[in-house]
Amino acid sequence: MIRFLQPEWLWLLTLLPLALLWRGRRGAAAAVEYSNVSLARQIARETRSRAGRWVWLLPILAAAMMVAGLARPQFGHGRTEVQASGIDIMLALDVSGSMQALDFKIDGEPVNRVDVVKSIVAKFIEDRPNDRIGILAFAGAPYLVSPLTLDHDWLEQNLSRVQTAGIEDGTAIGSAIATCVNRLRDTPAKSKIVVLLTDGVNNSGRISPVAAAEAAKALGVKVYTIAAGVRGEAPIPVKDQFGNTQLVMSKVDVDEDTLQKIAAETAGQFYRATDTDSLKHIYSQINTLEKSTQTVHKFERYQDLYVWALFPALGVLGLAVGLEQTRYRRLP
Repeated sequence: MIRFLQPEWLWLLTLLPLALLWRGRRGAAAAVEYSNVSLARQIARETRSRAGRWVWLLPILAAAMMVAGLARPQFGHGRTEVQASGIDIMLALDVSGSMQALDFKIDGEPVNRVDVVKSIVAKFIEDRPNDRIGILAFAGAPYLVSPLTLDHDWLEQNLSRVQTAGIEDGTAIGSAIATCVNRLRDTPAKSKIVVLLTDGVNNSGRISPVAAAEAAKALGVKVYTIAAGVRGEAPIPVKDQFGNTQLVMSKVDVDEDTLQKIAAETAGQFYRATDTDSLKHIYSQINTLEKSTQTVHKFERYQDLYVWALFPALGVLGLAVGLEQTRYRRLP
């Protein structure tokens, strides 16, 4: 990296075009005066060298180099070492049919739960650039959206494609936790966590949520659980036999007791989100609690380069003076 320690000197370079303009308007000083120019025209045509026409530019070039030297150019030798105590995080997102409920809002407009969760999770990912993060979606069975990665741009691209349709409906909370724990079990991270969001009751999968929580505890994985959605009834879009979409008030239920047991078993925490603001606050809290620490060591050393501008400037100036006094010397 090259920098100028005193860059204000570079403003002098703006004067050089003025010098060129003045020299062009004024013209060269007459070396010999004649009553009639035609007497010397033939001699000048034969003896004048083209190179001699540009000798006057050498002092201008030397001045530019001197100005660059006065600005103190420096070459930097730097090295930055970052020692990060990363956290490996698996985000488990419920994408069952009930996640289509329109009980959350963004800018005052009803939005289904999945879209709200995706927007908030994207911000959570953005705020944790030093951690490896993976995403798992689940309904009747879990499926991997993205393995643990530091490529968060790619991670968010995969998150944007998460939808509620396409897999068997249901809520396999136990299987989702077990799959996340399996992804985290062999990682070298000092801290491993699962953030699980659901709006239902475990009714699918071969592993019970409590058993999965016990396995997580044994492997040192902390599980944060989030129960999303309003209590009672929520409007859910349903297509009728003619393909028309209608909003139907459906009963929604979430197993808060089981989610609390999972969090308590693994030394995590349980949260309840009934609207967009509370969900944002929850992910913000988790982000604060599970903060990765990092130590940054920065080394910098700069080498002055002004001699590489001043010495050549003196050489160019000397060359100009020498040429004007010898080969391209002007008569009196």
